[in-house]
Amino acid sequence: MRQAVSPAKKIEIIERDDEAKNERGVQIAQELINKEKVVATVGFINTGVALASQRFYQEAKIPVMNNVATGTIVTKQFTGDNYIFRNAARDEIQAPMIVKEAIEKRGFKKVAILADSTNYGQLGREDLEKALKAKGITPVATEKFNIKDVDMTPQLLKAKEAGAEVILTYAIGPELAQIANSMAKLGWKKPMIGSWTLSMANFIDTAGKNGEGARMPQTFIQEANTKKRKAFIDSYLKEFKPKNGRIDSPVSAAQGYDSIYLLAAAIKQSGSTDGVKIREALENLNEKVEGVVTTYDKPFSKNDHEAITDNIPVMGEVKKGRVVYAYQEDADRGSDIRVKKKK
Repeated sequence: MRQAVSPAKKIEIIERDDEAKNERGVQIAQELINKEKVVATVGFINTGVALASQRFYQEAKIPVMNNVATGTIVTKQFTGDNYIFRNAARDEIQAPMIVKEAIEKRGFKKVAILADSTNYGQLGREDLEKALKAKGITPVATEKFNIKDVDMTPQLLKAKEAGAEVILTYAIGPELAQIANSMAKLGWKKPMIGSWTLSMANFIDTAGKNGEGARMPQTFIQEANTKKRKAFIDSYLKEFKPKNGRIDSPVSAAQGYDSIYLLAAAIKQSGSTDGVKIREALENLNEKVEGVVTTYDKPFSKNDHEAITDNIPVMGEVKKGRVVYAYQEDADRGSDIRVKKKK
């Protein structure tokens, strides 16, 4: 984003698609910095692209607000004056939630992990293994696959032979759908519990009935349970007019929305578009920022660039083609604003 030169000082959005390719992300980063002269950047869906591209913004002292990429290392890539921030639930939060759901809440003892071969999948797998180890559990099978693979039968057969009772996943929508569909072909249906990406429309729509019951951590469920969330949902549906009335990726949309307001608050507070001053303002925001995920009250500090703590996400579940609260108690308290834990 860049601040337009006008009396109103409006924020101007410069959009680019990195196509989830590291090399494309690097190219775009250099273009946005050197040609477009952006004052801040929001986005990064893919952890691998974030890790490959962020160094250019860091070197240029331009703040980055990661609103989707969840790899734990994303905000820890640099030391000292760090220009990388995030308002998404990192995998260090999600992995223990996934494990708790599988082991404590649902009583499974034999788990298999299926993760894609990208940085996202493999870093997520490591976080899952760490969380399982803390519970004294060793996966009975750990399998890997590549982006665009369409048959997960070999990986699932190994999990089946090992006696897996549940499949834990770290991947993105299309390949997650292939896991669900391959299980159906085998006639071997086991619960899927994984990262937030099980809420992606391209998982839900491609898996169809085979994706029913999949569970995942969510910072935002598409429920109009506060005035702010109702206004956000209504505006989204009016603007994009989805035929099924569903936001394709509620988490991404909500976190993206909030990230703009966080940066805008920092720019306003600093009275400047200078990257150093914006970073300093983000690390010490004076006013609360009301978002749709949460209300951000001092969300960042010099040594903490994560706006989301482990008390904010809830478990979501795919049901009849959309994501709903997995637990009634969370639905009943959906209007409660979960705020960041204070250290």
